[in-house]
Amino acid sequence: MLDLNDKRIRVIVGHYGSGKTEFAVNYALKLAEQGQKTALADLDIANPYFRSRERQQLLEDRGVKLYSNTFNYDITADLPAITARIKAPLEDSACQTVIDAGGDDSGARILIQFDKYLSGTDCDLFCVVNANRPETRTIEGALFHIKRIEAETNLKITGLVNNTHLLRETKAEDILKGYELCMELSERLSVPVRYHCCVEGLWDDLRAKTKGLQDFKVFLMRLYMRDSWLDR
Repeated sequence: MLDLNDKRIRVIVGHYGSGKTEFAVNYALKLAEQGQKTALADLDIANPYFRSRERQQLLEDRGVKLYSNTFNYDITADLPAITARIKAPLEDSACQTVIDAGGDDSGARILIQFDKYLSGTDCDLFCVVNANRPETRTIEGALFHIKRIEAETNLKITGLVNNTHLLRETKAEDILKGYELCMELSERLSVPVRYHCCVEGLWDDLRAKTKGLQDFKVFLMRLYMRDSWLDR
């Protein structure tokens, strides 16, 4: 379930391989399912794989307007040319906007040019954390990446998203490991953990293991980005 306290503009950042694009796509689809006017802006020009613009047809079929490269054709999908049209949903107070930024501080750097829209009170900056990634499996490693993103963008993280996974090998215990890490990060940074991501097939097991956790806000997801690739 989405938190009604989330701001209208949600910027999704994180380390490479954290699953931030999967989260961004799922988040935008959930907004559209609730009848919200929704846009997803793919600003990832650093990583050539698993970008939200690869699911343009799926997103737009379900009511999510996608903004990505200048030419809006698949053949130009790898060109580092972000369309100026992204300003439209940012300026539209009726549009719920999700921004899928590039990985790490280098990928998030592009956010600087949209500072006018992102530095106000209408924007959340969510950092997706995967405690199974070597660089972010410790508090020190995760803090290092978060501080570099904040320094590069001049924006502060307002929420954490626990998306600890091993793709199809993920177990409830992995998500619980991410829970422990993110709760300590939350205390260190004085920012809340917004969501704990869980693929639909794991929810029954995870629910049984988290009955006593009052602060465990689950975010059910489907694998839209990697599912077909894993079948090859």
